[in-house]
Amino acid sequence: MEILPKEFYDRDTRTVARELLGCILVRVLDGGARLAVRITETEAYIGRMDKACHAYQYKRTPRTETLFAAPGISYIYLIYGMYHCLNFITERAGEPCGVLIRGAVPVQNRDIIAENRFGCKASELSAYQRRHFLDGPGKLCKGLALTRKENGLDLTKPPLYVCRGTSPRPEEVQVGKRIGVDYAQEAADFPWRFWFAAETPEEDEDDLF
Repeated sequence: MEILPKEFYDRDTRTVARELLGCILVRVLDGGARLAVRITETEAYIGRMDKACHAYQYKRTPRTETLFAAPGISYIYLIYGMYHCLNFITERAGEPCGVLIRGAVPVQNRDIIAENRFGCKASELSAYQRRHFLDGPGKLCKGLALTRKENGLDLTKPPLYVCRGTSPRPEEVQVGKRIGVDYAQEAADFPWRFWFAAETPEEDEDDLF
């Protein structure tokens, strides 16, 4: 599968957020196992005018420094002292912009992802667990074993990269307000969340790579 190049991320953040839907996010573990998920939900954040962005009006702190990096870099931060969130840096270096990966469905090495997430194999998951496997940024990072250690990675090569996938049909894509940003005044109403419904496969898609 074709790995998305740096140029993919060096564009308008909302465009990138929408076009990431259906792409395959790959996480290579230290032992060589390759975990793969299909991205189903994203949110765009644009610091220069977005009060929901950590670097609104170019606010620079140790936490937000990665947001100012070149496009195609991972930005992982911790919320509530317990959940990690994965973002992809977009637009040119110096512009604090990124896409939050809010949800995905597992497509390869589902058992490892399930062990990371629930401590059991995929076949042992309840209907509720299957339905909420990776439908949230903290759940996604837990399933892929992503922490602050993976902050600042180049997204065009292992251990964390993104490949082109099968894009949802335009009529399948839903657009709406972002989640959990009610504090952001007018920015809370920006329609910068993109998602589509995707079934979690019963078995690994072994022909991905």
